[in-house]
Amino acid sequence: MDEAINSVITWVEPGETAAGPLAGLTLGVKDNIDVGGVRSTCASTFFADRVADEDATVVRRLRAAGAAVVATLNLAEFAVGVTSQNSAAGGPRNPWDPRRVPAGSSGGSGAAVAAGLVDIALGTDSGGSVRLPAAACGVVGLRPTPGILDMTGVFPVSPDFDTVGPMARTVDLVARTFDVLCETPRSTRPAPRRVGVPRRFVTDDVDPDVARAVADFVQHLGDLGLEVVEIDIPLADEAQSHVYTLLYHDLAQLHRERLEEPERFQPPTLQRIRQGVFITADQHRAAARARSDFRAGMRQVLESVDVVVTPTLPVDVPFAREEEAVLTQSVRLGQLSYPWSLHNGPTMSLPVGFHAGSGMPVGAQLTAAHCDEEALFTIGRLYQSETDWHTRRPPVCL
Repeated sequence: MDEAINSVITWVEPGETAAGPLAGLTLGVKDNIDVGGVRSTCASTFFADRVADEDATVVRRLRAAGAAVVATLNLAEFAVGVTSQNSAAGGPRNPWDPRRVPAGSSGGSGAAVAAGLVDIALGTDSGGSVRLPAAACGVVGLRPTPGILDMTGVFPVSPDFDTVGPMARTVDLVARTFDVLCETPRSTRPAPRRVGVPRRFVTDDVDPDVARAVADFVQHLGDLGLEVVEIDIPLADEAQSHVYTLLYHDLAQLHRERLEEPERFQPPTLQRIRQGVFITADQHRAAARARSDFRAGMRQVLESVDVVVTPTLPVDVPFAREEEAVLTQSVRLGQLSYPWSLHNGPTMSLPVGFHAGSGMPVGAQLTAAHCDEEALFTIGRLYQSETDWHTRRPPVCL
């Protein structure tokens, strides 16, 4: 393996594995999710010597299904960051081009799957931390409906937004993993037939090659027999700022004691966490009301269509460099992922092509109604049965 991708924090001896639906498959775990007897560092010097007492619930379920834990995976420190370069373990890189980032905060998870180090990786997603790396690394990444997975043993970012999400090369394997993780019965809704494409919010300020790849994906869905309609997303322009208000407020509360030792943080992490210190109670209440309004609007939208499609990353995958304008970069890269964190339903990033200029992967986001992950899996499986984007392999690959 080319060590430039630097996605692994700790290799784990898998030992004996159980029989089950995931038998024979290898699993990597983002290093803010506990693996019993293994260091669990959150990529921070604060937790450099911490060893987890037991598996997180999600890890225990996957082991019981036969998956073999082989590694803990690199991330942005405390899962705060969209490039994953603010890691005390050294920033992971993208196996499609090690000069570029794998996005974040689950950057090591996306890179490890793309490079063939593991079959399945677990990430966490608060504002896009599974979806962005999935798009940047050319794999599938699911943000499940918030609240339906047991988060015991997962270090939080914001309890209102956090969820564990599986990543793999195929929709089928992501769906199989989700079935093991989730005890909630699958949706019994009819198979999806109508796809909504926002009139704005998709092409506004989006790289032309990204927009073109996603438009080709939508056209392909139409060719496969799905009805494609234009829609409006209520409050879309304001959604990202409301997520920041709520999430950064939670971050500041979570790390308030650690802020007494600011020198121990990676500088970009500290800059983000400090933003939450100045959020007022009135600002927080207004953002919470806006979240309720956004969810109400999305419920109406998803009564007329089964799935909404947008790009995942609005730009080409960035090169790794010093984050001189950390918050500006965070806003730009999360422009299309953060709003869906307000939504009380699942979103999945699916590889749909490559950037014509750079050759880097492009991802499309599919969003469905509360607990209707099955709609995402149905469309994703259909698309992957007709295309081969997910079969392409990066040059830094086992």
